[in-house]
Amino acid sequence: MKHELRELRKHISGQKIFVQDLMTGVCRELEEWAGPNGKIDESQEDSEILELQEPLPDEIDDHKMIFLDKFDVLLAEHKVEEALEVLDAEERNYPELKGSAEASSAEASSFKTAFLKRKAVLEDQLVKITEQPSIGILELKKALSGLIKLGKGPLAHQLMLRSYGSRLQRSLEAYLPSCSVCPKVFPATIAKLVFSTISLAAKDSGTIFGDNPVFTNRVVQWAEWKIEFYVRLVKENAPPSETISALRAACVCAQASLNYCSMLESQGMKLSKLLLVLLRPYIEEVLELNFRRARKMIFYLEEIDAGLPLSPHFISPLSEISALSDSVLVDSGMRFMHIVEDILDQITPLVVLHYGGNVLTRISHLFDKYMDALNRALPGTSDDDNLTELKEVIPFRAETDSEQLALLGIAFTITDELLPNIVLKVWSPKNENKEPGDGNSAPNASTTPELKDWKRHVQHSFDKLRDHFCLQYVLNFIYSREGKTRLEGQIYISGNEEHLQWVSEPLPSLPFQALFAKLQQLAIVAGDVLLGKEKLQKILLARLTETVVMWLSEEEEFWGVFENESSPVQPLGLQQLILDMHFTVEIARYAGYPSRHVHQIASAIIARAIRTFSARGINPQSSALPEDEWFVETAKSAIHKLLSGGSGSEVSDIDDEEHIILNEDDVSDSADTVSSVSTVESFESFASASMGELESPHFTDPEA
Repeated sequence: MKHELRELRKHISGQKIFVQDLMTGVCRELEEWAGPNGKIDESQEDSEILELQEPLPDEIDDHKMIFLDKFDVLLAEHKVEEALEVLDAEERNYPELKGSAEASSAEASSFKTAFLKRKAVLEDQLVKITEQPSIGILELKKALSGLIKLGKGPLAHQLMLRSYGSRLQRSLEAYLPSCSVCPKVFPATIAKLVFSTISLAAKDSGTIFGDNPVFTNRVVQWAEWKIEFYVRLVKENAPPSETISALRAACVCAQASLNYCSMLESQGMKLSKLLLVLLRPYIEEVLELNFRRARKMIFYLEEIDAGLPLSPHFISPLSEISALSDSVLVDSGMRFMHIVEDILDQITPLVVLHYGGNVLTRISHLFDKYMDALNRALPGTSDDDNLTELKEVIPFRAETDSEQLALLGIAFTITDELLPNIVLKVWSPKNENKEPGDGNSAPNASTTPELKDWKRHVQHSFDKLRDHFCLQYVLNFIYSREGKTRLEGQIYISGNEEHLQWVSEPLPSLPFQALFAKLQQLAIVAGDVLLGKEKLQKILLARLTETVVMWLSEEEEFWGVFENESSPVQPLGLQQLILDMHFTVEIARYAGYPSRHVHQIASAIIARAIRTFSARGINPQSSALPEDEWFVETAKSAIHKLLSGGSGSEVSDIDDEEHIILNEDDVSDSADTVSSVSTVESFESFASASMGELESPHFTDPEA
């Protein structure tokens, strides 16, 4: 049939030439017949020639049939590239095949319909190619280019994104069953699959479709959907949220995905803000449940031996607190540090950068709970006090001085050394490979306002514990004594001269002599229990001295004695009270810790005492009160006399008569007797370091 068709075409061509020759000859003869006077319209002649040269209707129909047959063959053989070339050539030859213009005749309309029908078949073939699961990248690009040539750009772009989505889904389905094998790091692998697919889709979109804003926006929207899917997928496949593995998985998820988002910015895709919004509730949920678990674990001490790997850098500083190195209290401190370190070890740099404030806040709350529990372990605190929301039973009580000092030593070591060190290690990582201009690198910890606020909060929490100890210690000292050594306003009024006896030279009142002995003994115990922690020893002794004068300045019952009209007041009582205040200031100075605050409060007490006595008719000017220098020198002399035992052994008499420091609680912590307190060597332990050897501690006024 093909051979016959070719022969027929040759015959038609020959007949065409024959007819053209015939027409040419006829035209010449007509010109000759017209002669010199006969004229024929040239335009009419040209139109007739052109009309004769046009293909005959039968010839056009034959060409269309040949084209359609050839196109059908290419479609049947799935030769889409050749079919596209033939289609393109036909549209160039017959522009009416493009667009929605109506055909000029029924035959043309019929051909256009057949043409468009075959064009749709070619489009379907290209769509099916893009939907094949095993299609390669090059084949996909060719199919998409073909659709673009067919005028189906939006469809091609949609198919491209669908194809990349299908590829990603198949990759994830193959990987997800292995998530349980590596529960902490699987988000990094998923992030690589998701974000590499997004990057490739964005790159191919620009290559194939150009910088069309419509297509660019569609890629961004598609990428946002995939990121939402990624976060949801990590949450669904992560371990239970309260486990440490879930915290690590969440941090790895944030670290990896934020890094990839940073890389995508070079392709004009800014997805970090969306990712941070999507991650925040997930990160907060995992942090909250992990810290809730941590709060429960701190005092589950029966599990320590089996489940607590003790870090050497925790054991050494805490074990230096020798009095309780093997006690439950020290174990609780080690457990607290291990729990916090275990949590911080999971935190990644970008989590610190974007969610660091949240982490620090939760560490602060956990530390507050721990400090509150230690607070409850001190004497003077009942379970009904509104000091804490903790309902757990505290598994230890600090009854003796050594136990209380050990408790404060552990709290101070954690506050001042261990906890800041592990936090700074996470907040200031050593980034040897850090690239300049990296916007996702963690900031310098020393310049982070939230870290400074956290340090202040932790210090304040410890200060509350320290102040509670000092207040309870002072109140116990004041209210546990009877007789001559009880600190009350009665000792400064007439009728109680036995409290104010000055044998050879003026001395502080008996309660303040007892206070000096008490602080001296506590300093000896602190030197043993808090060995190597001179800073804490000075802080505690300074705060104890402050607490005494602060209590005295605020105790209205004490001042009410002087204001009572029925109480006889004498100048000697005022002089004794002023001397006691100077004596307290000199204790602080001789001990080598800051005395400025003590001096301020003592000065306020002296001023109030003068006003109160003046209101009762005792004129300080007419009472011949000594000058300030006399009080200062007398207080200094009294300290040296009490330390050396004095000529009249007044201190020993006080101790034997009133049992200043010989009750069971006081002496159970030390084998030293009161006579050992009254020695020069023991005073050196009270002031074991000069002011120049140690920075002055900062005191927090509880009223502030």
